[in-house]
Amino acid sequence: MEAVLDAARNLSEACNRLIPSIIKQTIATHVTNPIEYAWKCHESYIKQYADLGAKVLLLGMNPGPWGMAQTGVPFGATNPVRELLKIDYPVVQPPKAHPKRPVIGVSLERQEASGMRFWGLLSDLYGDSTSIHKQVYLVNHCPLLILDERARNVTPDKISGSAVKSMLKVCDQHLIRVVEAMEIEHVVGVGKYAQHRALKALSKHGVEVHTVWHPSPASPLANRNGGADWRENVSNVLRLITAV
Repeated sequence: MEAVLDAARNLSEACNRLIPSIIKQTIATHVTNPIEYAWKCHESYIKQYADLGAKVLLLGMNPGPWGMAQTGVPFGATNPVRELLKIDYPVVQPPKAHPKRPVIGVSLERQEASGMRFWGLLSDLYGDSTSIHKQVYLVNHCPLLILDERARNVTPDKISGSAVKSMLKVCDQHLIRVVEAMEIEHVVGVGKYAQHRALKALSKHGVEVHTVWHPSPASPLANRNGGADWRENVSNVLRLITAV
């Protein structure tokens, strides 16, 4: 667990150093770091759940404004963070947050749809939070919330430049450190981008890399058949590699 905590601290510090250059070189105008300003929540997630024996890592892309950006927890819709994961610490408003996307914290009433879908499915498959994390553990590849001038979410695959390349490198290094520390055997990229980063970073680490559809309502795949096809897609992969 200490190795995972150290990896998170190092990732946070490295990304903080790159934020000014990312803003200067890309369309991003507001880039904030939930690992830093919501550290108590992020630390609680690691301390509670990184040492329960999971050998499957679910890898997301980067925080959304209503999920991890509020809670510091991957796919962290506030309701499951409070009620399922039992994480409820004050979150500091970052000074450079976009005025249209204020950070309220774990008390935010608006629920991130992706997080609600993901934690709801994991609860259905495995049960309570301890049982979930004996099977799977969640990490976002990039910890930064990236917004443009109009407060639109900018995913890492939509920006480029030397600072972005450096960011991706430190994010890959963090992924490697977590995989090694937890002795992960399977990484499941939540969406093609996450799968691509995992394949690139872990090509020499003997880890099997899989992919599932992203749960975002913006994805047509996630909405097929009222979301039932998404649940089946994710469940089928997890049934192959975990004890469901």
